[in-house]
Parts: sequence; structure tokens; C-alpha cells
Amino acid sequence: METYPLTKFHFRVEWGGSKIGFTEVTGLDFQVEPIEYREGSSPEYHKIKMPGMQKFSNITLKRGTFTGDIEFYSWMKTISLTKVERRDITISLLNEEHEPVMTWGIKKAFPIKVQASDFKSDGNEVAVETLELAHEGLKIIE
Repeated sequence: METYPLTKFHFRVEWGGSKIGFTEVTGLDFQVEPIEYREGSSPEYHKIKMPGMQKFSNITLKRGTFTGDIEFYSWMKTISLTKVERRDITISLLNEEHEPVMTWGIKKAFPIKVQASDFKSDGNEVAVETLELAHEGLKIIE
């Protein structure tokens, strides 16, 4: 076991598009919604709880805006009334040798929001665009 916790600034996202770097990834979490139940003849005067459906947060990816790069928007345009291009996404936390030490797999992701950077005439930052993804599952790959 390692002595120190992992750093969070060295990571790779494989999202089914061209190989680009992302500046931020958020939403790698899920929860289980509890079910409450009480049988009518139970001698206990309280409900029991058991695990129910899993609920996944949306994944948010941020990256710099580049001239002529409209891949986020092109993916978003694949959405029609009942169809969308779904992709499996892999997010890996990397060590100093650029090897994955922890990997998350996201199943059947599709874009639900693309947001261009805000602009400020007196600012000193790069333009950053955001892609928000809905998905059907998150797991840690061993």
C-alpha cells in the first residue's frame, strides 16, 4: 500500500473523440436510494431499510477551446427524438510514469449540455468549454 494519497492533477479521459486533454472532470459518484418497508404484522414499530435503485450523477468534462474544434457540438447534434450516439468513457488517474493507477468506466454516456466559455474583456484566462454527460453506469475497473 502507498504511503501517500494519489494526486488528482494527472489524468486521462478516453471519450471516443480525438485525443485531447481535459482540465477538469467532475461527477464520479453514485448512490443507492434506500427502500423503506414495514410488514403489517411486524412487532417492531419502525420501518426496515434495504438497498434500492442506484443513482448516478452526470459527468462534467471541461477543456480549453481550440480554433475549429467542434467535436462537443458534433456529438450533441447526433441527438434526435429517440436516438443518440452513446459512448463508453474511461477516466484514468495516472502515476508519474503515465500509467493508470485507478480507472473509472462510464457506460453508455451521451451529451446533455454543451456550454461555451464566458468572455470578459478585462480577463486573463483561456476559454474553457464544458460538456455534461448523462450515463447508465459507473464502476471502478480493476
